[in-house]
Amino acid sequence: MNEVLRQLHQRKSVRVYEDRPVEPEVKRAILEAAIQAPTAGNMALYTILDVTDPEKKASLAKSCDDQPFIAKAPMVLIFCADYRRWYDVFCQYVDEVRKPDMGDLFLAEADALIAAQNAAVAAHSLGLGSCYIGDITENYEYHKKLLNLPKYVVPAAMLCLGYPTEQQLRRPKPPRHSVTALVHENGYDLEKSAQMPRMLEAQQGKSGEELADYILRFCQRKWNSDFSAEMSRSCTEMVRDWCER
Repeated sequence: MNEVLRQLHQRKSVRVYEDRPVEPEVKRAILEAAIQAPTAGNMALYTILDVTDPEKKASLAKSCDDQPFIAKAPMVLIFCADYRRWYDVFCQYVDEVRKPDMGDLFLAEADALIAAQNAAVAAHSLGLGSCYIGDITENYEYHKKLLNLPKYVVPAAMLCLGYPTEQQLRRPKPPRHSVTALVHENGYDLEKSAQMPRMLEAQQGKSGEELADYILRFCQRKWNSDFSAEMSRSCTEMVRDWCER
């Protein structure tokens, strides 16, 4: 296994960091790596917000499902899907320009997320830990105001980064599913998809009533949760705001 593959296998979410800043040259290297990510038509349909204001970080910790570690993270990046720049320049140089629509939003979201993953991998290679915060897509109206987001710019992902504590370094990475379980050949395989209980048995080491209890608790914690309902509401509003004429 080469070094790149080894680090991809090693990287895990880290939520506890040493109390020391990320050096400017290290931050710059992570941001440069993010910008090297694949992007649709080389358009870079994203903007990266480097959140350094302690008050803003504290506000994000509260609005993103009450996660105090966000406020303590030495480095917080928000990756925004951004069609604002291109739309504005098109309008300056082209007589007839359609307004951005849902397909453009999805394309820009993909660009932003690919850049974020480049940043996460780069950070790990430099000795930093990172954690994605999906909750940045909740409370859309609040985050839009907090971050001064204009039309056609929406948050896609937030990444907290810092040097992991010794305990975090020792903590094992949660097991992933197997290639056999997740890769379908030439099209979607419904029979393989139906094997999800077996996939969870292999991943979690649970079966029977223990597996049933795990699925119930996981459903209540993730799927049936208040934050899941808020995320759906917020994303609906985000799409409505983007596509509103």
